Amino acid sequence: MSGRPGAPPRSGLGTALKRALLLLVAAAVLAGCWLLPLEPLAREQLRAGLQRSLTAFAAARALGAVLSVAQGTQLDVKPAGVGLSLAPGQALKPLNELVDRFAAVMLAASVAFGIQLLMLGIGGHGAVSVALTAVLLAWLVLRWRTAGAPGAAEGTAARADAPPATGAAVASSRTLRWLSPVFAGLLLVRFAVPAVGLANEGVYRAVMAGEYQSALAVIEASPEQVAGRAPHAEPKDDGLLERLRRWSERATDLRAGYEAILQAAGEWTRTMVRLIALFVVQTVLLPLGFLWLMWRLARAIAGTAARR
Repeated sequence: MSGRPGAPPRSGLGTALKRALLLLVAAAVLAGCWLLPLEPLAREQLRAGLQRSLTAFAAARALGAVLSVAQGTQLDVKPAGVGLSLAPGQALKPLNELVDRFAAVMLAASVAFGIQLLMLGIGGHGAVSVALTAVLLAWLVLRWRTAGAPGAAEGTAARADAPPATGAAVASSRTLRWLSPVFAGLLLVRFAVPAVGLANEGVYRAVMAGEYQSALAVIEASPEQVAGRAPHAEPKDDGLLERLRRWSERATDLRAGYEAILQAAGEWTRTMVRLIALFVVQTVLLPLGFLWLMWRLARAIAGTAARR
């Protein structure tokens, strides 16, 4: 007899545990496909993210429009046929360009959310669920056959004292070599976007919601601050001295107003950088990280994860 005296047999228990795990995986996948789909909830969360990015984009465009009007303001007077012109609004050009770039980033974030919504619709299509169900059933049958066959499972080596694997087990193992990656890929297509969308929104609500609300309030209030300091009327057509006096007073007021705008722009710049960082994290870093985790999980479920 081989083995230690009195040692309990483990092969039967190990096979039962493997097959129970297979049934649990199959039940979870089928439930996610047909009974408890994640798409409606994930679609709601993605639409909320899309609305946030569009709101920030609209606020940026409103601020840019007001800055463009203020930037184009000029003071012209022609005493005795000699033209004098002053364009203090050109000091706002760098700020206006920054706002335009910020609006472009918010538009890109909106496009990223739109792509996720599109991928959500593709992954949630009935054809994908049917294909995944068919591959799952084939994968389950093959795994069931190889679960209790020593040396037949992919990536394992038979012990010297193990009985030889049957022809059916060997054939099942060979089929699993290409079927398992297909199964992992379908799992990723079907469940990655809903899971990533829900996880992403959960991180936003837990960590980023307050940051977004405070930053958006600053950007939305900015157009009123610019408009309150921008000129609204040209000097009246009075006498030469009166026109020069008004021109001088108005130029002084405009300079003071634009200096106040530029001072407030420091806070706007910091706020726009915070919002850019927030949306880059939410539309690039977090989705890529969660997608990588989903791929690792799908490979582990399908039995294709690398063994060390």
